[in-house]
Amino acid sequence: MTLLNRYILSIFYRLLLLSLTAFVGIFLLIDFFERIDDFLEHGARGSLYFLYLINNIPIATLQVIPLAILLAAFGTIGGLARSNELTAIRSGGISIWRIISPLIRAAVLFTLISLAANEYLIPLNQKNINYIKRVEVQGKAEIFQKSDDIWFREGNRIFNIRLSRPEEGLLKGVTIFEFDDIFRLVERKDSPRARFLNGSWLFENLAVRRFDPESGMIVDSQTFPETELQLTKKPEDFIETQHKTEQMGFFELRSLIRQLQSEGYDARRYKVDMQSRLAQPFACLAMALLGIPFALRKGRGASLALGVTLSVAIGIVFYILQAMLMALGYSSIIPPFAAAWSAVLLFTMLALWLLLSARD
Repeated sequence: MTLLNRYILSIFYRLLLLSLTAFVGIFLLIDFFERIDDFLEHGARGSLYFLYLINNIPIATLQVIPLAILLAAFGTIGGLARSNELTAIRSGGISIWRIISPLIRAAVLFTLISLAANEYLIPLNQKNINYIKRVEVQGKAEIFQKSDDIWFREGNRIFNIRLSRPEEGLLKGVTIFEFDDIFRLVERKDSPRARFLNGSWLFENLAVRRFDPESGMIVDSQTFPETELQLTKKPEDFIETQHKTEQMGFFELRSLIRQLQSEGYDARRYKVDMQSRLAQPFACLAMALLGIPFALRKGRGASLALGVTLSVAIGIVFYILQAMLMALGYSSIIPPFAAAWSAVLLFTMLALWLLLSARD
């Protein structure tokens, strides 16, 4: 690594650390005020919030690191321009592309780190956070879920739900096992689909089989086109399960999608989430490329205050656009790839256009 590269990267990493600390601090502070009422209402121990905070730091870091990289890249080039160091470097015959190359390589490095964190670290943090909120704080019974199944127990009944759609009030692939007091199977109910209507669940094509608890043999079997059953859980109780996709990495989501499709279920939401696992880290590279030309255009007027304002403004536009596209993807209006990648690709192309139009 040349002396010039070390000098530029030392400025960049210093600004990145400062901006990342500030953005993560703001993120956690906002989250604190949103969650503190829930913790106080349930009389949660202070240690639980500390654990919640520790697990939330990596998630917050991954969310705000593109903005921190944007501010650090803008501040690095802007600082060199304000001090006339950029002019001195360029007067020595060194091109703009040679000057910004270490920043681009650093952005690529953080993109790769974010990809690895999305696959291995963030799912673990999300599991811990969901457990703390649901079980430790709210005192709810934990819903056990593998990559493709939801399991929970109510009294002498055990429920297995293949797929939940809380926002639509739908459950798919429902099986209910009922046991006697000494845990012998007495009845099994199977339904391909259940809808929540007027405070109760309406099961379609419900197959009911009753068993002799002594021998385990079927003693009766019936099928009902539509049957209403009372369950203690409502659609909102499955929202936590819906959020379990946050606990999956790219490869786990891909495996889940293949299995759901082979069984005839709609996996469009999971496809969008899977593509998002890959697209989100590349926002680091897009933001670095975007911050550099803005600093070059402002020259000696590229102040830190302008960099902060620019980073926040671009970040708001980016995340609003990303949220809108993801919603369109969930609704099947646009393909999953377009929903996850369009914002990143659009900002990357804008950044490249600005870089190419910058005067060397």
